[in-house]
Amino acid sequence: MLKRIDDLLWYQKVGDIAEIDKSEYGGLPPAHPLHPKQPGATNPLIIHVYTFIPKNLDRSKKQPLIVYVHQGVHQSLDTTIDAHQIRELLQQGYTIVATDYRGSTGYGQGYYEDIDYGGREVDDVYLGMKWMLDRYSFLDPKRVGIVGWSHGGLITLMNIFAHPHDYAVAYAGVPVSDLVARMGYETEAYRQIYSAPYHLGESVHDDIQEYRKRSPVNHVKELDTPLLVHTNTNDEDVNFLEVEHLIQAFKAEGKKFDYKIYENAPGGHYFNRMDSPLALESRHEIYLFLAKYLHPDHEVK
Repeated sequence: MLKRIDDLLWYQKVGDIAEIDKSEYGGLPPAHPLHPKQPGATNPLIIHVYTFIPKNLDRSKKQPLIVYVHQGVHQSLDTTIDAHQIRELLQQGYTIVATDYRGSTGYGQGYYEDIDYGGREVDDVYLGMKWMLDRYSFLDPKRVGIVGWSHGGLITLMNIFAHPHDYAVAYAGVPVSDLVARMGYETEAYRQIYSAPYHLGESVHDDIQEYRKRSPVNHVKELDTPLLVHTNTNDEDVNFLEVEHLIQAFKAEGKKFDYKIYENAPGGHYFNRMDSPLALESRHEIYLFLAKYLHPDHEVK
């Protein structure tokens, strides 16, 4: 019910400037079907997706696309957290696709427990981008950007590592970067989420390689996409040490990328997703970076 109410709020918050749709497409089958021998157990999982297209967009010419990845291990696209950024991107002339990948909330227990952390949820976002390009001929496949914060930042990074030449640019804000380190500083209750049978199924102690495989810091050698990373030293969720490790790993591989470390910025984990002067300034940095590669209709000044 809460999800359906929030879906209606999108029309209130951005419906004046955007054509909004919610649809579905077929993803990969569940990674761990509950009843693998039942008919349909290996059918493609139905993935839920939002699309936003600026009402004044010139569809007679090729236009850029933003893949917007929501935050949270078990959350979903949310007007409270995401509407400001979605609106600002629409005003610049970007078409947006936002997938509620497997594990997202609002679609029942089955979808929740279909999570494949750092695995097929990453594929869901990639296939959502491909579905969007197939659906709208005015979109330019050479001008696709991907952005995400927190867990969405992890999915953003894993997408560009797996498909570096399908994205023209990427932004990862306060990204979850190192699951092994994360399990070390998080609470036991948090660790139990990951070791649940429908999740990774083992603790980091019992299967450290699986946690490494699903951590961006262990894939930095694959970077070949223009990337901007933001982090904050007083982040209460994604500890700065995770993103610091990511930055150090990129440098050790000799990778070219952009980053900025904010020192004790008010807001902690949400420092640049609020409506404070610093948040607006930080998002302006993001939009300038994206525009260099995506060239939207409305110039960022």
